[in-house]
Amino acid sequence: MGRKIVTFFKEETVLAVSAVLAAVSCFLVPPDREYLSYINWDTIVVLFCLMTVVAGLSELGVFRVLAEGLLHRLKTRRALTAALTALCFLSSMLITNDVALITFVPLAILLLDLEGGGPLCLTVTLMTIAANLGSMLTPIGNPQNLYLYSVSGMSLGEFTLTVAPFAALSALLLALSALLVKNTPVEVDVHGGKLPMRKADLAFYGVLFLLCVLTVAKLLPIWLLLPVVAAAVAFKNRRLLLKPDYSLLATFACFFIFIGNMGRFAPFRNAVLSVLEGHVLAVSAALSQVISNVPAALLLGGFTTQWKPLLLGVNIGGLGTLIASMASLISYKHLARHAPKLKGKYLLTFTLWNVLFLAALLLPALIFVE
Repeated sequence: MGRKIVTFFKEETVLAVSAVLAAVSCFLVPPDREYLSYINWDTIVVLFCLMTVVAGLSELGVFRVLAEGLLHRLKTRRALTAALTALCFLSSMLITNDVALITFVPLAILLLDLEGGGPLCLTVTLMTIAANLGSMLTPIGNPQNLYLYSVSGMSLGEFTLTVAPFAALSALLLALSALLVKNTPVEVDVHGGKLPMRKADLAFYGVLFLLCVLTVAKLLPIWLLLPVVAAAVAFKNRRLLLKPDYSLLATFACFFIFIGNMGRFAPFRNAVLSVLEGHVLAVSAALSQVISNVPAALLLGGFTTQWKPLLLGVNIGGLGTLIASMASLISYKHLARHAPKLKGKYLLTFTLWNVLFLAALLLPALIFVE
């Protein structure tokens, strides 16, 4: 039993910690009717539906085939790195940063391995940074955006205008960084071509994805989305209902309980408010380095209404340490499994480039936003 608990804490550290925090907070604020208002069901429902639908599109091979169709035309290492980075940056806006990395990092490792290794550590690092930064531009790009967009009451225009300048700066920095890769010739052996699925299947999941987007844009009621998506997916392919990251959804629920209780616990609430006053962006970026940006957004979102600096803080704060964004662990695990001898080099490369990008984005954010 003890070994199972240790294993659980190792594999689901964030969920385990959030569950412990939620349980402890229940002793400080005994359960009552107000508990019912703690959980932001809109966030959880939309996140579940998005993960389910994107899993369906991924299973069809849509993203990989589109990527192969683009990459097989490339002739140099620099072009290959730039294209892979751009794929992660752009796709993360719609399919989330973690799905972008799950889809494209293994492809990058395969391609670079086939052409003799290439700038593997730098390419995967830039792809990871690109996925974390590209995802900041849309409410559905990552879990913290979806939560903050839901609770803040910001319009889509306000949200976009807040993050667009920093997304544009990120794109420029990534493009310049890709130029550092040697412009040597490569032979990329991938098979671009027709999508290996029926158009009806693609249309089916495309319509469900559109319903998710319309719900996020507040053009479709949230109460309609869950039954429609759940029933449609259960009819089409019920195995997909097992694909969503239920540990992430449970983590959200636990943090909602913890935040709800601690918001009613005066000593903790007053301490957090005193630290946040005038420093929301800096505190959220710093806290993300230690507990990652999703928990940071959930925690601080319960104690401030300064949504714009918080939004920027947790998105820019996804850079830096390996755990600042949990999506970054996806790239590390893939590379460590494929090339264990490169783990040390990758961590060094990852940390160096992330710190540089963090500084380049955080400094103007602190000057012009906070």
